[in-house]
Amino acid sequence: MSNSLGVRARPDRVTGAAPPAPPRRRSSGLTGLAYAAPAAVIVALFFLLPLGLVVWMSLNKWPLLAPPTFNAPGNYTQIADNALVLDAVVFTLKYTAVVTVLLFSVAFGLALLVQHRRPGIGFFRGAFFLPAAVGWATATLLFFGLLSDQIGPLNDLLEGIGLIDAPVSWTAGDPAVAFGSTVTLVIWRWAGFNMLILLTGLQAIPNEIYEAARVDGASAFQAFRRITLPLMRPTIALVLCLMITGSLLGFEQFYILTRGGPGSSTTSVVMVIVREAFVRFNLGSAAAMSVLVLAALVLLNALQLAFIRRRNS
Repeated sequence: MSNSLGVRARPDRVTGAAPPAPPRRRSSGLTGLAYAAPAAVIVALFFLLPLGLVVWMSLNKWPLLAPPTFNAPGNYTQIADNALVLDAVVFTLKYTAVVTVLLFSVAFGLALLVQHRRPGIGFFRGAFFLPAAVGWATATLLFFGLLSDQIGPLNDLLEGIGLIDAPVSWTAGDPAVAFGSTVTLVIWRWAGFNMLILLTGLQAIPNEIYEAARVDGASAFQAFRRITLPLMRPTIALVLCLMITGSLLGFEQFYILTRGGPGSSTTSVVMVIVREAFVRFNLGSAAAMSVLVLAALVLLNALQLAFIRRRNS
């Protein structure tokens, strides 16, 4: 005789009867629910509940010190009439495009530079990643002090070597200069972080593939185009999603470094949301803008991932 597990049972030596088969363990979904419950509670409390509150606030006129009144879809229709919002959207899209191209180029270049093991390569990997260990607000304040035309050492250094004749206002003078200062800060702070992600993807590619390509006579550029880029596509997609999402939600670098100026030339969408909520105390309008930004981010990331999956298939 054999039991339910397919193992033949030995008969009892006294009675000659086979011993009873061990009871089959019943799989229950309660154990899985118990493991998933803490994470589900955290997601519900810190994501779903606040998200639902923001959506409800966006459907009401919600002043800070007065009871809310339902006015849907008034908060959404008023956004198009706000000239500052339109200017902020144009600037944020421009900033996202510039930062994504430059930051990805620098991060990928650094990853290729430190890809192979050689003497001293650990020092350069650590040096490139070191700015990522600095807090984002701290890094922005550091750049603000460095670029200040009153206390910053950059103007004195450039005047000392003869590159400029008078102090330059790097954050509050020319809009193009303020924009360039912000982009420089972002690249300095985030290039090492994205380099680490790209380096992980590069080191996951087996060396045997490159050796086979060299045996077949492929050049370094052909190996990069035919091997590195296709196999790096998932990692590149992840990095691009992080870069684009972070750029569209840019706030600290503008609020601390340029204050949205000169004028409103470096005012981002998130700065407009903060202005509506904490300066004008119009929480309903700020909530409506936040919902639209969230919808745009979800749609954009979904399109990116769908494009990458279609290319992989």
